Amino acid sequence: MANPDSTTDSTAPTVELAHMDQLWFQVAGTLCNLTCHHCFISCSPQNDSFGFLTLEQVRRRLQESTAHGVKEYYFTGGEPFMNPAMTEILVETLQYGPATVLTNGTIFKDAWLSRLREAADTSIYSLEFRVSIDGFSAETNDPIRGAGAFERAMSGVRRLVDFGFLPIITAARTWEDHEERLVVERFVQVLRSAGYSRPRLKILPTLKMGAEERRTSGYHPAERISHEMMDGFDQSQLVCRQCRIVTDRGVHVCPILIESPDSLLGETLSDADRPFELSHGACFTCYQYGAICSNLASSFSETRGEDRS
Repeated sequence: MANPDSTTDSTAPTVELAHMDQLWFQVAGTLCNLTCHHCFISCSPQNDSFGFLTLEQVRRRLQESTAHGVKEYYFTGGEPFMNPAMTEILVETLQYGPATVLTNGTIFKDAWLSRLREAADTSIYSLEFRVSIDGFSAETNDPIRGAGAFERAMSGVRRLVDFGFLPIITAARTWEDHEERLVVERFVQVLRSAGYSRPRLKILPTLKMGAEERRTSGYHPAERISHEMMDGFDQSQLVCRQCRIVTDRGVHVCPILIESPDSLLGETLSDADRPFELSHGACFTCYQYGAICSNLASSFSETRGEDRS
């Protein structure tokens, strides 16, 4: 399926892969138990345009990644824990490096978290959970993520904390700029009242693609990166400078653009070590906010809600 945020402008700048610091896995394809109105890939219980990755498929990529010096691994979907092999995939990954799983937190089982706690305790590498909650109450979250999603996600956060994890709560910015301080403060209050004494909060920009394009609007043709904009720009702020993502179709340039045909770079990690043209509106968002996909990108708040960019 073509991504409508791309442009045919052949003069767009290109970016080389400087080093494959991060390797991502679209481990649950586009299947999700929720249907969020701002999802840039439009994941849902009915969207099977991308499929699950098996434990053996992930294992082969992990083995392949060692030659490329990958430093950390990320898992996304869809909802990763809809993949029945997700727990063992994370256990396997912790033999290779730090692992982060992006989840909506609504379908955890204690047996999974117990297994992952044990694996994290016996690994020299860290295991991070990023839990998507887009409002500090059911009234602010559920119009975006669906009825009942807030309470189920907060239950998931409490479970993670009970098992000794410190999840990063990620929220897409669907409010007005002047409301941000209040939103962050309310988030921290709610998380602390739920027993999470040291809440970590990461605010993300929305991406004007997929369901979000239908909810608000798509990218304007002027929202593109030009050669002039790249003069003196720190290219390490672009996720495509330092990562690639594996799907059931092959290796793509980044987690945001998997639905765009030009994002598929090859069958192997070596195939994907080539330049990419920054011709998409989503590239403009990455340019504005930094490598938003990584754990320590812009608008990261911790403990008291302070900016940790």
